[in-house]
Amino acid sequence: MNSFIKTINKISLIKQILVGLIIGILVAIVFPSFAKELSLLGIIFVGALKGIAPVLVFFLIIAAISKHRAGQKTGMGSIVILYVIATFLAAATAVIASFLFPTTLHLVSSATDATPPEGIGEVIKTLLKNIVDNPIHALQSGNYIGILGWGLIIGAALRQSSLATKEVMENLSTAITKVVGWVIRFAPLGIMGLVADSIATNGIEALISYAQLLIILLGTMLFVALVINPIMVFAKLKRNPYPLVFKCLRESGITAFFTRSSAANIPVNMDLAKRLKINPDTYSISIPLGATINMGGAAITITIMTLAAANTLHIQVDILTAILLSVIATVGACGASGVAGGSLLLIPLACSLFGISNDISMQVVGVGFIIGVLQDSTETALNSSTDILFTATADYAKRGYPDTLD
Repeated sequence: MNSFIKTINKISLIKQILVGLIIGILVAIVFPSFAKELSLLGIIFVGALKGIAPVLVFFLIIAAISKHRAGQKTGMGSIVILYVIATFLAAATAVIASFLFPTTLHLVSSATDATPPEGIGEVIKTLLKNIVDNPIHALQSGNYIGILGWGLIIGAALRQSSLATKEVMENLSTAITKVVGWVIRFAPLGIMGLVADSIATNGIEALISYAQLLIILLGTMLFVALVINPIMVFAKLKRNPYPLVFKCLRESGITAFFTRSSAANIPVNMDLAKRLKINPDTYSISIPLGATINMGGAAITITIMTLAAANTLHIQVDILTAILLSVIATVGACGASGVAGGSLLLIPLACSLFGISNDISMQVVGVGFIIGVLQDSTETALNSSTDILFTATADYAKRGYPDTLD
């Protein structure tokens, strides 16, 4: 058994995931009833990632801040700027795509019963309330804004503590990081279960009628991932961005696509950041922060779905209104994690800019849930891979590009 495990471990994790992906597809096609049983593997894998992620982030931040020396720079300002610019450019790209390839919707009769936020102020208010959430509740509910806030405060308080106390925090974060590594090794089995269940349950029938809308959404996200983001990386590093871009997409984007959870992908990004030799003081904060505010994929979804609704109702959209929509989508996307339902429930907020009633806009949300099996997966892959991409970009710009990305 030990020799078998050693042989398996010699194969790269990405190759193992691809094998699991292929097996999952074949099982879903040939044995659809058995695919339902395989879904347990996916549930366990995603559950383990979501369970360990809040604890990992909490102790990593405490350990990083407690040992932080005065005057030591982490580069967080540069990363936050990259996050915000990237989200706005994603929204602007979505506007251009919608103008070039206008789409309309077949509005459905049923819509989600969830209540969207009434304005940007409510989104921001929710985020501010999450910052001061009870720390135990924040850990239980996966409220990363609250986890970040309390981690920073407790870490700052421990800066005056003894060296032994700081070492305990460091040892705890190291141990939890090791547990994360063990969980990630089960990614091939987890993704196999997720893929098998998804294909067996959803198929592709429900997506055919919305093919054009899906093509615009997914095409825009791919354009941002393969063109806009690399341009930003090149502007910062002045060198070929694609080796770094492809590595982040391959090792972060693939797992995020199948887990459909930025929170679940935080441990994956943390592990990748460590292998990319990024400063731990930087990525321990920037990765969970990115999972909260770096939402280029969400901005694309909000913008394209809103403009599709406007086209359906024959509402003319001028350039100034489109720019304002990009700003609203950017701010809304940054607060998406503070609203139940994420990006889809922020569509009514953007629709209100065009005077579209809540009844109609919630039907647009209903369409979003129908195509969510692909839209949400691709959105999460873009969001999560961009978190690690811009963290690496800012760190390398400050400390120098490594000799190898392995």
